[in-house]
Amino acid sequence: MGFLSTWLEEILKDFLISGIVANMDNLFGNVNSQVGNIATQVGTTPSVWNGAVFSLIKDLAETVVLPIAGLILAFVMTWELIHLIIERNNLHEIDYWIFFKWIFKTLIAVLILSNTFFIVMGIFDVAQHVVSNAGNLISGNTAVNAFSLASFEARLKDMSVGPLIGLWLQSFVVQTTLLFVSVIIFVIVYGRMLEIFLLTSLAPLPMATLTSREMGGMGQNYLKALLAVAFQGLLIMVCVAIYAVLVQGIAIGNNPMGAVWTCLGYTVLLCFALFKTGSISKSIFGAR
Repeated sequence: MGFLSTWLEEILKDFLISGIVANMDNLFGNVNSQVGNIATQVGTTPSVWNGAVFSLIKDLAETVVLPIAGLILAFVMTWELIHLIIERNNLHEIDYWIFFKWIFKTLIAVLILSNTFFIVMGIFDVAQHVVSNAGNLISGNTAVNAFSLASFEARLKDMSVGPLIGLWLQSFVVQTTLLFVSVIIFVIVYGRMLEIFLLTSLAPLPMATLTSREMGGMGQNYLKALLAVAFQGLLIMVCVAIYAVLVQGIAIGNNPMGAVWTCLGYTVLLCFALFKTGSISKSIFGAR
């Protein structure tokens, strides 16, 4: 009986150890995959991210929104001309140079409006270049390598059945929780790209007011929001880089249970930091 119980205990230990190692491998592998996915998605321009959606937004902006923006521009520049005329002592003093000034501002406004889409995409191209360079901050990967798993498995063989069962349950719970956290990260990263497309689709409307002294605040606020969303990717990359370094530190830790829960804590912290990147970027650029 003693031999049978020892044999069953060894089988149970082997089963638990293999399950724990598999859970840890999948856990850190999923972390590494998620980190790589964030870096790829954030470092992609709207035109490359999804060509079909980009073409749809471009056609919408140029065929539907742009004519409305042209009407807004006509109203804005007419209002600007009236304001220039009446501000000179109620029409008693009129300097002809103000008409040249108005013509120049109108030409600039038409030039900006006709090239709105290229201006917006240029802003995102510059931001994407910065984000791509920031991608070099993420060095290595967070996956557990073979040496780490081998030493981790050797430590597990020294443990009894009870602690192994507890560790297996904990690793399973944490691995399942990380799947939900991955969904949240997916929503944050892809939500930013959706916000970019929404801002781009209506770009001609605020840009039509950019040269107006009275109504130019609308266009200025739009540019601030555009810069905030574009450079939010840089803040996301910084968060991911810090997270990758932290996870690399716990992947070869000496405390298996502590490593599992620390990884979960770092991942939840990453989600919180990603949520904050939007508000931080807007506060930096003064966007409302």
